Amino acid sequence: MLKFVGKTALVGAMMMASSGYAMATDWTAYTYSSVSTTAAVKGMKRITERAAKETGGNLNIKLHLGKTLQIKSSDITQAVGDGVVDFAADYFFSGNVPIARVLNLPMLIENDEEWAKAYTSVKSILTEAFAKQGVVLLGGYRYPKQIIFTTFEIGSLDDLSGHKIRVTSPEQGRFIKEFGGAPITLSGSEVPTSLERGVIEGVLTASAGGAKKWHEFLPYNYRFAVNYGNSMIIANADSFKSLSEKDQKILSTIVAEEGEAISAEFVKDEEVQKNAQAAKGMKIIEPAPGDAAKARAKLAPFWESWAKENGPEYVEALKLVRSAIGK
Repeated sequence: MLKFVGKTALVGAMMMASSGYAMATDWTAYTYSSVSTTAAVKGMKRITERAAKETGGNLNIKLHLGKTLQIKSSDITQAVGDGVVDFAADYFFSGNVPIARVLNLPMLIENDEEWAKAYTSVKSILTEAFAKQGVVLLGGYRYPKQIIFTTFEIGSLDDLSGHKIRVTSPEQGRFIKEFGGAPITLSGSEVPTSLERGVIEGVLTASAGGAKKWHEFLPYNYRFAVNYGNSMIIANADSFKSLSEKDQKILSTIVAEEGEAISAEFVKDEEVQKNAQAAKGMKIIEPAPGDAAKARAKLAPFWESWAKENGPEYVEALKLVRSAIGK
């Protein structure tokens, strides 16, 4: 009887598959963020809810916050490619897909319009680069511009000289070096104690980003935009291919829409957090005249050397971005 039931169930499953009936799929998702109230996590939750609803229950995604799984932030892309998780938001993708850092070069992309043009110009290159990791690039979102927060008074970029600043990429580090500072790479969890002990004297982040958690240690905010930071929303290639074509399109559409929504929410939150931080005593300093032109002149040669050192694909990616934004 048990064998008969098993056989019947197997036949039934085969019949459903052959008739185009999509069986429910359960995915595990992960995000680097451990704070459930951020725009990024709220957006990821909306993606999971919409996926279940709009696929009629065919795709159910369980989201795990940062540090709840044994996955380092720098290993998220690899974890997705290896099938440890099926779906993720990854801010620390550049170690696995370094060509994507072309979008994060300091002083290259300076506003939202330029970002949109730049991303479109290299989207196919990025898609191919992630595919080599066994990953499907579905979309992403960007944080507000990365600006300067310090423990010391700052009135121009020259005031960075001699100070230790936490950065999140080698490219940001080059910016700090160009103005005489010392770049230091630390995990987010190390930042508060490092600021208290003087290990670092400032950070590059956004009011709606790291400063949301670290503002009490940072009395000065120099509103100079160094670069953009962004997250990629990705899926395991085999997991994605196992979905029906219809559900693939549904998920892709959801990610595209919610990625834009997250970016827009960050823009709004940036202003809210800046005002809240000012109300608590943070001194907000507008950029000094001439700082932007000086920074562009210093960093433009770095864009070229960065690309040449990494190879022809990088040279082509930079060329496409510069052509798209007219620089």
